[in-house]
Amino acid sequence: MAVIPVAIAGAPYEVRIEAGLLRRLGSEVRPFIRKGSVPVVTDANVAAQWREVVEASLTAAGLASAWLVLPAGEATKSWEHLARVVDFLLEQEIERKDNVIALGGGVIGDLTGFAASMVKRGCGFIQIPTTLLAQVDSSVGGKTAINTALGKNLVGAFHQPSLVLADPDALDTLSLRDTRAGYAEVVKYGLIDDAGFFEWCEQYGPALLKGDPQARETAIAKSVAAKARIVAADEKETAGVRALLNLGHTFGHALEAETGFSDRLLHGEGVALGMVLAARFSARLGLMTGQDAQRVAAHIGAIGLPASLAALGLDCDGRRLADHMLHDKKMDAGTLPFLLMRGIGQTFLAKDVDLSEVAAFLDEELAA
Repeated sequence: MAVIPVAIAGAPYEVRIEAGLLRRLGSEVRPFIRKGSVPVVTDANVAAQWREVVEASLTAAGLASAWLVLPAGEATKSWEHLARVVDFLLEQEIERKDNVIALGGGVIGDLTGFAASMVKRGCGFIQIPTTLLAQVDSSVGGKTAINTALGKNLVGAFHQPSLVLADPDALDTLSLRDTRAGYAEVVKYGLIDDAGFFEWCEQYGPALLKGDPQARETAIAKSVAAKARIVAADEKETAGVRALLNLGHTFGHALEAETGFSDRLLHGEGVALGMVLAARFSARLGLMTGQDAQRVAAHIGAIGLPASLAALGLDCDGRRLADHMLHDKKMDAGTLPFLLMRGIGQTFLAKDVDLSEVAAFLDEELAA
């Protein structure tokens, strides 16, 4: 088992990564459960695949379980379903020192974590991520949120989990599209500050997508270790370090908003295209070479992720996409910091980007 510590001051925890963890989940979580029963929040797709296995494991560890099964999909990150989770936890008489299990992808993790941050002014939660995106990114770091009509993740809280258990075997049930979407977050860590890891992605990314066990575990462990290091240095994104994790997200969230946070563009697909756009915009500004920007686009496209804005067939202009960015939660005194690149593995936070220039760039990309 790979065990990666997340050294958050006052709230440290571990991320444990090993094939087969879901089948012995009960013994792993038992020390974190004070009572004889534990609430579990999941979605319909995950429940169909894993409820029987998880419930049996909890029972074998002497734990009863109460389940809330929500609809699958990004639309579940809403006020309506947040209220459902909060009411469920209150009905289960959860206390501040208790933990609820979040079993699912990023939507369930974000929603359950946010509810846990609110109930009785904060109870605990355990992340059991079942998608590649959640295992390498969203389950670690304590960002929890829901979406609103004005944008993605605009209402939320920093609330660290008590434990994260990542079982690569859970990825066997994912579609290729969902696996690719999660892979975007893996590539991100190479582009942020590890050119060597980006080279690893170029070489072993296809094997990972085909289910190679060693490639999976390497990608998950490497990504989690990178995120743990960054989060420990800047838990609440006040020093500018953690902001690096948003590479591709400013462009990506605007694209998600334009497509209605729907299955037309998955979050990871938006991030992938967002990283391509960040690289091309950086090259347009003379910050990185066109060759490096093309290398980013080539790898993302070769994996089967969106690498062309024009190919999305959006019915809008660059100004409209840029306007979505005005609702970005990173806005500061009316300006929006952008994650740009000086090269592969050389991401930095730029605070002097003109949104009108971004809009003009997006018009060019839409017409390309």
